[in-house]
Amino acid sequence: MPEKYSIVVFAGDGVGPDVMREARRVLEAVADQGGYTFDFDDRLLGGCAIDEYGTALRQEDIEAARAADAVLLGAVGGPKWDNPNAKVRPEQGLLGIRKALGLYANLRPVSANDALLDASPLKEDRVKGTDLLVVRELTGGLYFGRPQKQWHERRGRVAVDTLIYREHEVRRVVELAFQLAQGRKGHVTSVDKANVLESSRMWRSIVTEAAEKYPDVKLEHMLVDAMTMKLIQQPNAYDVIVTENMFGDILTDEASVLGGSIGILPSASLGAPDKDGRRAGLYEPIHGSAPDIAGQGIANPAGMILSAAMMLRLSLGRDEDATKIERAVDAVIQGGTRTKDLGGDASTTAFGDAVLAAL
Repeated sequence: MPEKYSIVVFAGDGVGPDVMREARRVLEAVADQGGYTFDFDDRLLGGCAIDEYGTALRQEDIEAARAADAVLLGAVGGPKWDNPNAKVRPEQGLLGIRKALGLYANLRPVSANDALLDASPLKEDRVKGTDLLVVRELTGGLYFGRPQKQWHERRGRVAVDTLIYREHEVRRVVELAFQLAQGRKGHVTSVDKANVLESSRMWRSIVTEAAEKYPDVKLEHMLVDAMTMKLIQQPNAYDVIVTENMFGDILTDEASVLGGSIGILPSASLGAPDKDGRRAGLYEPIHGSAPDIAGQGIANPAGMILSAAMMLRLSLGRDEDATKIERAVDAVIQGGTRTKDLGGDASTTAFGDAVLAAL
């Protein structure tokens, strides 16, 4: 019997179903070549789940995701659910699944494809050679701290968000960053705001302590405001960047434009490794739901396809097939097949067809 992998699929909102369709086609093709199969379990998360169930994420869908080998996610949200006063919002589903699965580290690789240097807003000499990996802490910090609320006082409205980190939350994501750097260029840049925040001063201390275990990795500390500048001035000078939740959220969106389009970038959200070294993971492109082009067949599926490749490598242990997909996507882009966001006219399906042909 061929090996079968159980994959929970949250296609989500907007262009999510459009790009997910192509990723599944590519996964099925490499599985057919490799002699294994996928059991895809389609479920709802985000705005579509609110419309169907009145909640952004059901407990039964969390349990299905826990039992699966990995999870694929398209995109969530859109103007339809954007009321800031709404008690139920699509993003609650995304935050909820990350927390429920213990996915504490978000990996976002950013590289500059030579064929797309003209699509970058930066000068070619600045972006050429960029190959960095942002490791973002994912389940702590401002997004999850309590109290988190609004109220009224005599002078008007008041709001509070709580930024809290515990040592183990910092140490585990920092350790992962150092381990990943050992397999790359051996350079970690830790980003914080230690000149202002107590949480960042603790973060910096823990990073410095952890670095002693990795003498083969160079460590530098960088304040987040300086990092936003350096990412534009010299992105090709960095290897692994590790930072807390909110800073990572902002920096990765900034970094996403370096390669020409946010549509080509994948991500992996990982939990702790099991006894075999495999990690539970949720894989998604970093782009949003782009509701203005949903269903039009023009969304770029590269980020979703490359996220599926990361799933093969990091959760399923099929590194060779992951590399095969990554090379196919690179060949398609090098060959000139580009969707609208990259200045071309290829449809979502045509890009997927080209990747399948390259495989």
